[in-house]
Amino acid sequence: MKTADDDERASTATIRAGLGVAGVFEAWTVLATQDKTVRAASPWQDDPYDVVVSLTQFTVPALALVIALRLLAWQAPGGPDRARQTVRAAAAMITLVGLTLATEWAAVAVKAPSFTGTWASVLIGGLAVNSVLTVLVAVLLVRRRRGRGRAGERRSDWRHDWLGDAVFICGRIPVLRRLVGPDTADWVRRHAMTVFVVLSALAAAGITGAQAVGEGWTDPLLIAWMLIVVATSDLAFCVISNAVAGFVARPPRPRSRRIAEASVVAGCVAISGATAFRDTLWPLFGTGSLTSVPALAALTLGAGLTTSVATAALLLTRTSAVPPPGHDGATAV
Repeated sequence: MKTADDDERASTATIRAGLGVAGVFEAWTVLATQDKTVRAASPWQDDPYDVVVSLTQFTVPALALVIALRLLAWQAPGGPDRARQTVRAAAAMITLVGLTLATEWAAVAVKAPSFTGTWASVLIGGLAVNSVLTVLVAVLLVRRRRGRGRAGERRSDWRHDWLGDAVFICGRIPVLRRLVGPDTADWVRRHAMTVFVVLSALAAAGITGAQAVGEGWTDPLLIAWMLIVVATSDLAFCVISNAVAGFVARPPRPRSRRIAEASVVAGCVAISGATAFRDTLWPLFGTGSLTSVPALAALTLGAGLTTSVATAALLLTRTSAVPPPGHDGATAV
């Protein structure tokens, strides 16, 4: 008969396997994107493929880092919640890896006639190895979820979060013990969206700055546009991944605030989508090639704003259409 210890060991082994795959993926992705010779031979160097690769190049190691750090608190109170949440985070990480690999295979299929040479063979070989490893770990993660069943999977049943584990770890480090405590964690839980926005802006500033310096950009509007695109994609990642893995256990929020946050996230996702497929979308609104930065900003940010407003309107309409408790709904519009 399988015991709780056996289940915990199986979860840990699966999570570590996921971290290993993430490490291989990141090393290979850095080579394919940062080495100029390799990047020049890569079929996914252009959009829409590059948008996906650029996003996961930073989000996958971010997830891997927090997962690895949480293993340090594996024996702390709240083990069942920790195992479920960390497996879910590992599943999210592997899903991002899988989506990226699928995008890269699509790029190979589209550009197959011109994709030749030594580096072409190296890139396809690396893509194949990463794909096999990702499928194997994905199977393990699916088995973990099926083996656990539905019990305890509801987020409303969780009593511990990653933030509590961070306080637990900091409490064992003299320098951090006085700076991070339960009060700090409670503040972050109450202001989670603000924290997500600040972290996204800081990450976007670093990425945009590095890109501007590396590419020799001098146009302030282009730099500002990229800052917004990266910050919004990071914000969407923070909110969605938190909803999946429960990094921060947020207190109940008014319905109006939930709708506002959902609308903002939908707009952020739309900005990334419009950026990826800008050359396809542009003929619907303009003529010629999309070479003007103002036109690029109007197209992508306009798509985000439109999606955000439409999402808010849809959610408000659905909310108003739900009859109050005890109402038979016969007169609901």
